[in-house]
Amino acid sequence: MRCVVFGATGYIGGRLVPELVQAGHEVRVMARTPGKLAEVPWRDRVEVVRGDVTAAGDVRSAVADQQVVYYLVHSLTQRDFTGIDQRAARTVAAAAGSAGVRRIVYLGGIVPEHVPLSRHLASRAEVGAIFRESGVPTVELRAAVIIGSGSASFEMLRYLSERLPAMVTPRWVHNRIQPIAVRDVLYYLVRSAELPADVNRAFDIGGPDVLTYLTMMRKYAIVAGLPRRLVLPVPALTPWLSAQWVNVVTPVPRALAIPLIESLVHEMVCHENDIADRIPDPEGGTTRYERAVELALARIRNAQVPTRWSDADIAGAPSDPLPSDPDWSGGSLYQDIREKPTDADPDTLWAVIESIGGENGWYSFPLAWSLRGWIDRLSGGVGLRRGRKNPQRLHTGEALDWWRVELIDRPRLLRLRAEMQVPGLAWLELAVEPEPGGGARYHQRAIFQPRGLAGHLYWKAITPFHDIVFGGMVRNIIGTAEHRAPDATTGGSR
Repeated sequence: MRCVVFGATGYIGGRLVPELVQAGHEVRVMARTPGKLAEVPWRDRVEVVRGDVTAAGDVRSAVADQQVVYYLVHSLTQRDFTGIDQRAARTVAAAAGSAGVRRIVYLGGIVPEHVPLSRHLASRAEVGAIFRESGVPTVELRAAVIIGSGSASFEMLRYLSERLPAMVTPRWVHNRIQPIAVRDVLYYLVRSAELPADVNRAFDIGGPDVLTYLTMMRKYAIVAGLPRRLVLPVPALTPWLSAQWVNVVTPVPRALAIPLIESLVHEMVCHENDIADRIPDPEGGTTRYERAVELALARIRNAQVPTRWSDADIAGAPSDPLPSDPDWSGGSLYQDIREKPTDADPDTLWAVIESIGGENGWYSFPLAWSLRGWIDRLSGGVGLRRGRKNPQRLHTGEALDWWRVELIDRPRLLRLRAEMQVPGLAWLELAVEPEPGGGARYHQRAIFQPRGLAGHLYWKAITPFHDIVFGGMVRNIIGTAEHRAPDATTGGSR
């Protein structure tokens, strides 16, 4: 079938596309920034179009001649996510109806009964209703916590369990949850395209285990080989306070932690299993919770995490072009430009550059970087904890600590854009230029476009530290490259 996927640069969408291709479907994906898909392994097997789900013209072009629409878009980190999600859903539903699309498949969340819903769950339920009432047959799959390497829910569970041998917890850790492995979510999504036209409804999907969040943490500890977690329930710990704690302890920022925790305030258990009447269980049945954790941890250990929650752009993040490009005009621009020659082989120097961040660090004054990361976390930003997927190789669009990989021209240029809380827009460029007589020249450029008086004051306040931070990066990156063997590509040194 001909399928168009909205949300292919996100956590589920990036894993669904290759599954659809493997199932024999023709796949088109729409992305606001197609460059983020330039290096995914399935890029040459799909059609990629540029567009935004809130732009009617873009959506009409994307759904033209398509039979199935997969809608996997959420705007949780934006303040008005409810309004944005509803406008986008209505735009896609109208375009699908006009184009004669046979089916819409939407992934939402389990809706607790007889209780007031959080903004997050209410918005997801409203989007599902918009699609089901559009006149286009719709399958809305409703899942609770998705267990898989890189999912926001799993990362929150993982870091809380690993970093806190003893913890105080809110009452909601005793609520029942029916988690589902990401492999089973993908299975149901792919098979939903084949359902007959008379199916227009929501289905709850879940794994075989119903557990409390507390039990999930304790079972995680067993699978991961950790000592038993000690837990002290505190009834007064509200979801808002819980989100602040999650923001400090885990890589999940406060803007995402709040809706996730608000969803856990209620029991998230399937109300029915009618999907079994339409789609047979996966071979061997749905995945047990412990097995799902084992699979996720194995992918993390082997650096084989295809997508992460952080792959989605942060609201308000800048986009191309750089303000220093020729078509930019007006305003102010600050730059810190440094370069230095080195005897290191250009490929070796590039290997050091591409391995920057995450566990490898930033080659400059670790205490300052750590302190700045903590300040960013406490102010609601992403901080340094997002890390990186692979210790040696980056790809366009990947989150790298508080940066986003905006451009890779391998082995010449790496451009990062900042997603930390700053009064302006910031970029960092690291480049390699081969020298004619051997060796290379390292180029480094930090760029800052201030926003208002606060932006100008911010740049002036940090300028005295540039020699320590940016100068240290130059010295240490070159020093690391010069101490490596010429053929080093894995981050090891002599």
